[in-house]
Amino acid sequence: IMFGCALMAQGWDFMKLSTAQYETNEHIIVEAFQNISIVADTADITFATSESDRCLVVCHEQKNATHMVVMKADALEIKLADARKWYEHIGINIGSPKITVYIPQGAYGTLSIKGSTGDVEIPQNFQFEFMDISESTGDVTNYASVSEDIKIKTSTGNIYVENISTSTVDLFASTGKVTASNVICGKDVKVHVSTGRTEMTDIKCKNVVSEGTTGDMTLKNVIASESFSIERSTGDVVFYGCDAAEISVKTSTGDVKGSLLAEKVFVTKTNTGSVVTPQTTTGGKCEVSTDTGDIKISIS
Repeated sequence: IMFGCALMAQGWDFMKLSTAQYETNEHIIVEAFQNISIVADTADITFATSESDRCLVVCHEQKNATHMVVMKADALEIKLADARKWYEHIGINIGSPKITVYIPQGAYGTLSIKGSTGDVEIPQNFQFEFMDISESTGDVTNYASVSEDIKIKTSTGNIYVENISTSTVDLFASTGKVTASNVICGKDVKVHVSTGRTEMTDIKCKNVVSEGTTGDMTLKNVIASESFSIERSTGDVVFYGCDAAEISVKTSTGDVKGSLLAEKVFVTKTNTGSVVTPQTTTGGKCEVSTDTGDIKISIS
C-alpha cells in the first residue's frame, strides 16, 4: 500500500522512484588504435559507425560507477571504475547503464569484452582479427566478420551470430540459446551447451563439433567438408538437408532424425528405440548411437 501511494504521488513514473542517479559522459579518442578491450558489469554495450575519423565513447552510467576510457599502446580500453560505498549498492535501481562505442568503419585487431548482465551487440560494419566475448546473463549478438577466431561464452544469456565469415567459431552457453545463421567458416564450428537449445542454419565449414546434455540441436542446410561430431544426453538432434563426409551422433534418450543430402553407410545402435534408415551401401559412414531414443533418417 505504501509503495502504491508513493508511486501514485510520482504520477506513476517508476523512474522517479529510483535511488540511483545517472549521467551521460562522452570521451573523444583522437589516437589511432587496433585493439579494443572492454570490462563492464551491468552495462549494455553497443557498437556504431562514427560519423568522423575519430572514436567517440558515450557512457550512460551511474554516478560513482563511471567507466574509464583510456589508450594503452595501440588499444582502446574501457573499464568500470566503481567508487561506490557498500551501502550505495542498496536501493531501487530502475535505470540501466549503457556504453555506445562509435568507431570508423573498417578492420580492427582483437575485440575483447567481459561483462555480467549487460547485452552486447556488434553490427556488420566492422571486421576484426580476433573476437573474445564473455557474458553471464547478458545476450550477445554479432554480425561482424572475424578473420581468425570467434569465441563467445555466456551462462544464461543467448548467443546469436548471423551473416559472418571467419576461420573458427567457438560458442559456449549453459542454459542460453545458441543461434548461428548464414556462416562461412574456413575451419571448425564448435558449440558447447548444457540445457540450452542450438539452431544452426545455412552453415558451411570443415567440421561441426557439439556437446550438450538436455539441449536440442537443429541443423538446416549445414554442410561440412569433413565431419559432424555431435553428443547429447536427452536432447534431440534434427537434420534438414545437411551433409558431411563422416557423421557421428551419440545420444542417450534423445531422438536423431531428419534428412541428409548424400548416401551414407549407416551404422546404428539403440536399445529400446526404433531405427528407420535407408538401405544404402555407398558414401561416407554415418554412425548413430542412442539408448532409448529413436533413429529416423532419410536421404533427400
